[in-house]
Amino acid sequence: MQASEADLLSILRRHWGYEAFRPLQERVIRSTVGGHDVALVMPTGGGKSLCYQLPAVVLGGTCIVVSPLIALMKDQAAHLEAAGIRAAALNSTMAPDEQRQVIRDAAAGAYRLLYLSPERLARADTIGWLQLVPISFFAIDEAHCISEWGHEFRPEYRELWRLREAFPQRSISAFTASATRRVRHDILRQLRLRDPHCYITSFRRPNLSYIVRECVDPFLQEKLLLGALEAHKGRNVIVYCPTIRAVESTTANLNRRGIRAIPYHGQMEAPERTRNQEIWMSDERPVLVGTIAFGLGINKPSVRAVIHLSLPKSLEQYYQEAGRAGRDGEPADCLLLWQRSDIGLLGHFASQIEDEEERKRAWWRLKVMRGFAETKVCRQRQICVHFGENPKWGRCEVCDVCGYGPEWLAEDPPHPLGLSRRPKKRRMVAAPEPAVVPRSVSAEPLPEADPALVERVRIWRLEKAREAAVPAYVILHDRTLLEICRRRPADFAELLEVPGVGPGKAERFGAEILELVAGRQ
Repeated sequence: MQASEADLLSILRRHWGYEAFRPLQERVIRSTVGGHDVALVMPTGGGKSLCYQLPAVVLGGTCIVVSPLIALMKDQAAHLEAAGIRAAALNSTMAPDEQRQVIRDAAAGAYRLLYLSPERLARADTIGWLQLVPISFFAIDEAHCISEWGHEFRPEYRELWRLREAFPQRSISAFTASATRRVRHDILRQLRLRDPHCYITSFRRPNLSYIVRECVDPFLQEKLLLGALEAHKGRNVIVYCPTIRAVESTTANLNRRGIRAIPYHGQMEAPERTRNQEIWMSDERPVLVGTIAFGLGINKPSVRAVIHLSLPKSLEQYYQEAGRAGRDGEPADCLLLWQRSDIGLLGHFASQIEDEEERKRAWWRLKVMRGFAETKVCRQRQICVHFGENPKWGRCEVCDVCGYGPEWLAEDPPHPLGLSRRPKKRRMVAAPEPAVVPRSVSAEPLPEADPALVERVRIWRLEKAREAAVPAYVILHDRTLLEICRRRPADFAELLEVPGVGPGKAERFGAEILELVAGRQ
């Protein structure tokens, strides 16, 4: 199927409220619409989901999306519904009658996108009822989970080759944010992709600063954590802890100090875990303290800092978790506060692995992660090289090795290269492409947003999110909210000029937004 540039832009505007694609997005979309298998490696925040969501609208029928987490599936489906695109997620938390209704609706072609877990696809009955669905293509999200060399290997992903066997005429697209060269080859082989169109973007995230500190004791770690949270006060932060016990103690300590934090870990009952995630996603509490059980595929764009309180098991894991910061393209901090004891603990875990090959992989990952923590090479560069990229630059200027030292780092240990650690103003180099290009750019600079108006719109957004039981950003992204408050649109035509406000969103919320801007609410 051929779609003109005008057709694609019209759909982008109508459902997402944007005027232009990021350069690689359109190429990937055209490959998918053209019926080709696709493999895309694109960092978090680069707009991967649009690369299968928009083709699903163009092609009609139903795109089957394989996604590893229930929370992520629900989040994506809710966002699409808010954009006027029929979507559903089928998962084990739903009542049996509700599951059967989704299956019946899917067979009737009711959805443009249907989200399934790999575990659901592995069930004996799934392929049978999928044969009744008018499938357009398959999209495999978090595709690195298919590889034993991937940091989040899921055995159920190995069964996805069955899609090629059962649906030989349907194309398959694979998407991931973190795959080394070895993992990328494994993805192509395991999914049996046919002459795939492969796209790999740079792993550099210029809006993220990587700051690593070895803490000689827990007191220094706590001091730096509190300094970072004070510097990001009132903004969204994720704090990763190595154990459930550490999650609970850290959360309690932060709340005692007046920092509104909420815990998340795998031993919570599912309803409590879901509720805590929704509270954080809706901006009711800005700080979420979790284990690595939290966050795979989290789609919250406005996280301003991700703080690790121990060494992750691998550089891939760290890159993906830290990458949940700054998805909106704005500057964000990634702080790794580790202790020497982390190496011993991870080494102990590695030595307990019975499978010899997996044990070797675990030791290799630990070696790479330790090298990153102790490196004297630009951290952005080391990440790029690890993922098989050959950077033409030597310094990023926004990591601690390159001299970036935020004011909230009260401790001032020696620089690994012997350079001064005096706090210096952040200097952005090769800033990331914006997710969209505004429809029109005024010659007059926009005024700063009125804080009182911002607060009114935030409160309204939170109320709408609660009513719809969706994250706040599904109603309006932070960037869109701020643009509304800066531009102060007086009518629907001006509201539609705001990036991120499409006709569907304007029809649904426009009258209330204009009332808020005019001060009549």
